[in-house]
Amino acid sequence: MEQQAGIREFLDMLKRLSDAFGVSGFEDHIREIVLDFLEPVADELWVDSMGNVYAVRKGGRGEPKIMLDAHMDEIGLMVRHIEKNGFIRFLPVGGWVDYVLPGQRVRILADDGSLVRGVVGVLPPHILQGEERRKSPSIEEMWIDIGASSREEVENLGIRIGSPIDIDRELIVLQGGKVTGKSLDDRAGVAIALEAFRNVEEHESTIVLTITVQEETGLKGVRPAAYTIEPDLAIELDVTSAADVPGVPEYKQVSKVGAGPIIKVADGRAASGLLPSRPLLKLLEEIASEEGIPYQRAVLPGGTTNATAISLTKKGVPSVVVAVPTRYLHSPVELMSLNDAINAARLVKAALKRVNREWYEKNLSWKRLKG
Repeated sequence: MEQQAGIREFLDMLKRLSDAFGVSGFEDHIREIVLDFLEPVADELWVDSMGNVYAVRKGGRGEPKIMLDAHMDEIGLMVRHIEKNGFIRFLPVGGWVDYVLPGQRVRILADDGSLVRGVVGVLPPHILQGEERRKSPSIEEMWIDIGASSREEVENLGIRIGSPIDIDRELIVLQGGKVTGKSLDDRAGVAIALEAFRNVEEHESTIVLTITVQEETGLKGVRPAAYTIEPDLAIELDVTSAADVPGVPEYKQVSKVGAGPIIKVADGRAASGLLPSRPLLKLLEEIASEEGIPYQRAVLPGGTTNATAISLTKKGVPSVVVAVPTRYLHSPVELMSLNDAINAARLVKAALKRVNREWYEKNLSWKRLKG
């Protein structure tokens, strides 16, 4: 019963985070939810000028300083033009694949903070011929219809050029403990970070949790966050591709949903993202084995995370990524296993307890050889 209650509590938190509006650069709504979760447990709590959230838990000895990070923003859209007849043209914010957008319901953030609903429209097949009927439309050929009949009607609702747009989807539970919704990238990472941060006990280190902005548009928020904190090491929480679906050869599947959280070995094209700290990688694998936590090693051939930026901050920060395998990334129906996410939180919580001053000095600290 206690385990079921824990799963339900985690699911409720994940749903609240996933359903919230939080397109890159417009994270106000999701930030308030994050602050609600952190206020009761943080020893220190603040928000910087970019909108990043910082929460501190002080350990028994105060060192080393561990940065635990996840990004709160999601990919979205932005109003680029309002037609005279009330149709809205838009641009992507972050990495969309155009063909997933037609027929989606959307929410536009108005000037007063309200959300105005609409749909993404394209030409119907009945009036298309030949190749036009078979090809996938581009964003240039799409529009948003909120039911308005004029530009003035749209503008009177507080919608204008630059207004952000997200997908109108709610997180739901599927079979086998799977969930699907928008923005699991990276609200799943946020939920895992919150779960580990709020529940870790008897730790010696200082844990600084950062929930950062604008990852999807260039790893932006985390750069000043890491520069401000100057951590001794970092653990990044994110999702990564699970292509365990029909038509994908096994060697290209990256990871599998339900097989446990991922400890990333490399990411970015030609390993140009993060090559993780080997001592941290080894520690996480040892903890997983000792705690009976299933896990996967994964190499992602494209895409990276905030850990890439963190690792290159100031004197360099040994970093590692724990991720949740997720199907259909950067779509309105991202899909993951609750068990994978909960096991990721277990793994991170154990690591936060295990990293103490002795372990850090033995494995990660600078070693002066002369002079």
